[in-house]
Amino acid sequence: MSVAKGGTAALRETLQAKLDYEQLTNCMRCGFCLPACPTFKETGVEAESPRGRISLMKAAVDGLMEPNVMFEEQMNHCLGCRACEPACPADVKYGQLIEQAREAVELHTTQHRWWVKGVRKAVFKQLFPHQHRMRLLGAAMNVYKKSGVQTLIRKTNAVGMFSSQLASMERILPDASGKGIVEIMGTRVAAKGEKHGTVGMFRGCLMDVMFTETNRKTVELLSEAGFDVVIPEAQNCCGALHAHSGEKEQAKELAKHNIRAFQEAGVDFIVSNAGGCGAILVEYDHLLHEEPEWHDQAIWFAKRVKDISTILAEKGRPLQYAALPQDQGTARVTYQDSCHLRNVMKGGQAPRQLLQQAAGGAYVEMKDAGSCCGSAGIYNMTQPEMSNQILEHKMENVNAAGVRYVVTSNPGCHLQMKLGIEKHGCSGQMEALHIADFLYDRLVR
Repeated sequence: MSVAKGGTAALRETLQAKLDYEQLTNCMRCGFCLPACPTFKETGVEAESPRGRISLMKAAVDGLMEPNVMFEEQMNHCLGCRACEPACPADVKYGQLIEQAREAVELHTTQHRWWVKGVRKAVFKQLFPHQHRMRLLGAAMNVYKKSGVQTLIRKTNAVGMFSSQLASMERILPDASGKGIVEIMGTRVAAKGEKHGTVGMFRGCLMDVMFTETNRKTVELLSEAGFDVVIPEAQNCCGALHAHSGEKEQAKELAKHNIRAFQEAGVDFIVSNAGGCGAILVEYDHLLHEEPEWHDQAIWFAKRVKDISTILAEKGRPLQYAALPQDQGTARVTYQDSCHLRNVMKGGQAPRQLLQQAAGGAYVEMKDAGSCCGSAGIYNMTQPEMSNQILEHKMENVNAAGVRYVVTSNPGCHLQMKLGIEKHGCSGQMEALHIADFLYDRLVR
């Protein structure tokens, strides 16, 4: 694709309007972000670093360079993992800058390939915002898997003829469902034992149909910890993929809908079990900061958002977990961080605390566990070469740890680690699990 609509001059004007110039000038060019950035570590190219991309943004705004195709490619090559933010001594809000730049680029991009246009429209406008359509997708995926069509597709390599990356992802698809968590458990699940509070469960869109069992186990864990769990039926997609892909206005509308749904539910906390969702939910106040009429509601929402690990580690009744079975006594467990849970929600310690409780001495800290796995929303589909390169280095660390279980806190990370395990031929010896699944399966009731 290329920047075309109105030309580079028009794009510069939009960048000038969208980008927070104060944040651009806050960057001291110190380079502390360089070793934290996955794309810079892979390439060693300055433009592939946060510092380099900020320099490109500022140069484009200041009229020192044309915001051309190369500019657009660098904005899109960023994973958005935001590992640079904790490393930055000036507290530059890089995540906000990259989203502002992508929004500007998207407004001026008219030459998406035809299939990209179709996919973007289907995903961002026709599918993710509508929960009932997501359930239809889940039902269709279930039929695809059980009807024999999947077997035929794999035998003929029909998907591989279009994209080898898509074929690889197809092989690790989870069991989807046409029923979401509300259809299975209702909109309220009572606390077991003494009540410690009321939480709202953010069910997500992909989580609700592709990881329905993980959502169910999340609700069960919360109930066991002493929480009444409310699952507002009116909630919708969090808007993360929209915001990361330049569809910011639609992300705002989705945010407003969710704020209304959870305010009406009257909850103490809003619990997410997907790091990518949680990171935008906790920043709804920034997403809507230009709309003063939403100021108080957005702050109310954002300050209540917690990851499932944080809630279980810090609130409610402590849970007891059984030791790993004797025949797996030598099996070890490690944790792959969700970038957004670690870097945005500052929730890197709680999952480790829970895993140490549940796995005991079997827990092992993997080298560079906090570095990105290469999933990054839909990055592994839009930038497969870089994604696979990052995944390959991640699998080197996983294999070196010698573990039986790789535990994650985000559906994208979960699928990416499954992909790595599949590519390395380790499916029989290693398993990727969401932390809610791992904890629930070892829960002592």
